[in-house]
Amino acid sequence: MPTRNLPPRATLESVKEDASRLLRDRDSGDPAAPQRLREFLPRLRGASNDAIRSADLKWHELLRTIAREYGYPGWARLKAHLEQGRRSEDLPLHERIEDPAFRTAVALMDEGDEAGLAAHLAACPDLVHMRVRFEGMNYFRNPGLLAFIAGNPIRHERLPANAVAIAELILKAGGGESQGILDATLGLVASGRVARESGLQDALIRLLCGHGADPTKALQPALGHREMAAARALVACGARVGLAASAALGMEEEARRQLGEADPAERHLALVNAAMHGHAAIVRLLLDAGEDPSRYNPEGLHSHSTPLHQAVWYGHEDVARLLVERGARRDLRDTLFRGTPDEWADIAGRPALAAWLRGAATG
Repeated sequence: MPTRNLPPRATLESVKEDASRLLRDRDSGDPAAPQRLREFLPRLRGASNDAIRSADLKWHELLRTIAREYGYPGWARLKAHLEQGRRSEDLPLHERIEDPAFRTAVALMDEGDEAGLAAHLAACPDLVHMRVRFEGMNYFRNPGLLAFIAGNPIRHERLPANAVAIAELILKAGGGESQGILDATLGLVASGRVARESGLQDALIRLLCGHGADPTKALQPALGHREMAAARALVACGARVGLAASAALGMEEEARRQLGEADPAERHLALVNAAMHGHAAIVRLLLDAGEDPSRYNPEGLHSHSTPLHQAVWYGHEDVARLLVERGARRDLRDTLFRGTPDEWADIAGRPALAAWLRGAATG
């Protein structure tokens, strides 16, 4: 689930009130509360709504949930941040790097200075194995040096023209020895617009896959951010196309064939993919197979919202109508912005769809 931004004037008292409000929301039957607890409180990961509603929640667990919603690993770290009164998360990411040698390496990468970076890595060879920690982040919380080549999250609007050569330099220096760093970097490249708009996404994908990055792990991030050229490149590099990917790509016959062998998690993912990519026939197939049109999306795929929110946002009116006809709730609010599907339609500039949703909700 995307994390929330810590309010500029947040205090210990205000975030404690957030925790109290979450408990009240859970006890009052707010359908968004179980989704928040399921994602941010580890012991409730995968629990049903009923199990979460009956769970005995301790105060420290509520505080931890709120801290994780704001992008901190736990209450102690958020408390320390608030007590120090620092607003480091307002700075650009490269200015938040505390290690000076690592910060210099990122600056050389951003400048496209191959010779300078090569000399710097020769003098500081451990940099390619290091990770930096960013708190208060939606993602990119613990990246290695290689990951900065992706431009995701966006720090600059363009990658340096020689970004592929820069990435190759880091890989040759040992920056690809960690499978986790390799896979994370590939996912960032495949799901980010800056690499694509710089004309380097395909070449970076091929380079990283050639060094052992797993294209299957990067496929869903690409599809979830509608980076379809990247998705095709990953498939060409050997990514496995399961039910969820088939649903996003509109491969109806393949999805029909795969449906019987897919586990519940992949079916859930497939419904959201089909809805956000506008494949009504596959949405119908999954609904006929018993998927819940009102269930919040799974972790890692806009999980603050529902399939109806996503269909509305991307203007897939036929899918939205199908979901509503099959029982999708129009009153569910997303857990991040607290908007209903008709409010999302308004924000997306789709007034006719918003009006229809409000009419459907009261008719």
